[in-house]
Amino acid sequence: MAHLNQRRPQNVSGDFYVDNTCIDCDTCRWMTPEVFRRIGGQSAVYHQPDNDIERLRSLQALLACPTSSIGTVEKPHDIKQAQQSFPIRVAENVYHCGYHAENSYGAASYLIVRPEGNVMVDSPRFTPPLVKQIEKLGGIRYLYLTHKDDVADHQKYHEHLECDRILHHDDVTSNTRSVEIQLTGSEPFQLASDLLIIPVPGHTRGHTVLLHKQFLFTGDHLAWSDNRHSLVAWRDVCWYSWSEQIQSMRKLTKYAFEWVLPGHGRKHHADADKMQYLLHQCIAEMEAA
Repeated sequence: MAHLNQRRPQNVSGDFYVDNTCIDCDTCRWMTPEVFRRIGGQSAVYHQPDNDIERLRSLQALLACPTSSIGTVEKPHDIKQAQQSFPIRVAENVYHCGYHAENSYGAASYLIVRPEGNVMVDSPRFTPPLVKQIEKLGGIRYLYLTHKDDVADHQKYHEHLECDRILHHDDVTSNTRSVEIQLTGSEPFQLASDLLIIPVPGHTRGHTVLLHKQFLFTGDHLAWSDNRHSLVAWRDVCWYSWSEQIQSMRKLTKYAFEWVLPGHGRKHHADADKMQYLLHQCIAEMEAA
């Protein structure tokens, strides 16, 4: 939990605050940009919520914060409402799980609700309020892991919800050697008619992305930058091969999608033609880097 005696001086006065344990993961800023902002290298409250919607969104950010760095001066009487609001619907049958994990550096996790069985994309913290809500939505058939960085509490979800985990063999570590479905090779893997896993080595050797209808779940391979107003990849956190990541990015030009839903970075929605334009622009910038 956040500590009032560690409250950052950059916070405006009022109930909500961020303390100095913030790891600058950006979670609260993209979830609730009307309240949180980056000031002095960490997040801070620059505007106190002044209506019910802003307050709910601020409590959602508080719960999602991977380091519990967001607090309130007064005990929140409506925290249960915020807990029950997760997972938060993004669009259609896709939800943001919240409850980001510190050992994934605050990466986002998603839930795809499907009649054939739900799919969790990367692992959030295992927390009873979230698990209860996921069970109400039908549980989890597959826990798909984009890469080795964002596996968090995968074992607990597997044991409690009896889901099969999916990870490329090249990203299997001692923490994930018991994963049920270990992909190999560089060819796309059709998990179901509406679920295509595409290997995209670069950020890590075994990184993959998942295409579900018009939604592309990109892990740490591709994201939107609000500052640059473009799709981006980050060379300074490319742990395997930048040249491979460029080649992997070119693979994605073969597919139509309208949503980019990353683990880190911002999500983005545009029509398929615009998204292809942005993707080609991203590739050109990567080649020039």
